[in-house]
Amino acid sequence: MQLSKPVALSREQVAAFEAEVDAIRNAVMNDLGQQDVDHIRKMIRIARASEIGGRALLHFGVGPLSWVAGVLALANAKILDNMEIGHNVMHGQYDWCGDPALHSQTFEWDIACDGEQWRHSHNVVHHTHTGILGKDRDIGYSLLRMSDAQRWKPRHRFQPLANLLLALGFQYAVGSHDLEIGRYKYGKMSKPEFKSRLERFLAKVGKQWFKDYLLFPALALWSAPRVLAGNFTANLIRNLWAYLIIFCGHFTDGVAIYREEDTRHETRGDWYIRQLTGSSNLTGGRLFHIMSGHLSHQIEHHLFPDMPAHRYPQVAPQLAALCRKYGLHYNTGSLSRQYLTVIRRILAHARAPKPAAMPSA
Repeated sequence: MQLSKPVALSREQVAAFEAEVDAIRNAVMNDLGQQDVDHIRKMIRIARASEIGGRALLHFGVGPLSWVAGVLALANAKILDNMEIGHNVMHGQYDWCGDPALHSQTFEWDIACDGEQWRHSHNVVHHTHTGILGKDRDIGYSLLRMSDAQRWKPRHRFQPLANLLLALGFQYAVGSHDLEIGRYKYGKMSKPEFKSRLERFLAKVGKQWFKDYLLFPALALWSAPRVLAGNFTANLIRNLWAYLIIFCGHFTDGVAIYREEDTRHETRGDWYIRQLTGSSNLTGGRLFHIMSGHLSHQIEHHLFPDMPAHRYPQVAPQLAALCRKYGLHYNTGSLSRQYLTVIRRILAHARAPKPAAMPSA
């Protein structure tokens, strides 16, 4: 993941590319209707049924098989709630339908990440500054060195371990994004502001812990240990899955990183190209795409974050053809292949860079 080189397109070609991408977007956005609302409401019903079934199996089931089934059902509910439902609703993909339950500014999800803080750190910061070093805090999540353009520090030797810990507690990494600890550390945020952000983050974490690790186990009485372990495992599965999908959409081979000065005079066409070159897709079937929140189509999501995500498979072939037309790389591959490149990158950038060779006398 190196700093990107300017795309070899003329200004006229960039403008033409912009117009063609706009046409793809407009064709879908002008076609939105009941089928889109039906899709998201169906996902909500499935998630709720899966949660009820999972919790019932954990509370009242007997033996290891019912426990495993309960964990998988609850994990499925949490994954759907976070990825196909919460992430997409909070992007404003369904604001147009007028349903208060599907409005981006009021929706809250089942994860240790406050919705309001996420809408700022993700919708505003990440999607505006995608792939810009020093602006997009998703690059390495402030823990990992993912490019030669990032300064190496001794702690990066341990980033394979840091990566594992990040995956296990991924919801907390996402939730802490809007704390902007670096800004506070270097005196660019006041103490009262940081305290307010921290209190909001901890309040959401406390709410989640109370629900999953105190309330539901207490309601289970003698089955409390079984429920506690089940809730913890379901959260762990959700964390690992979300981490896997997100990292494979942002940190694979061929994903570009930009400097802030490269984007100062950016047109909308340039922004489209940055979103395209700063993302990668995953191949799979319909169920896989749903379980990923359609972030298996990360390219389409970065281009059209407010388009209902279940429409991404519809526009993906058009965008791939457009990339071929303009000589742009459309980065896609299987989950295993893409994740292998992520791991290689993490390992490669954990090593200290070799000193530049001294010129001979």
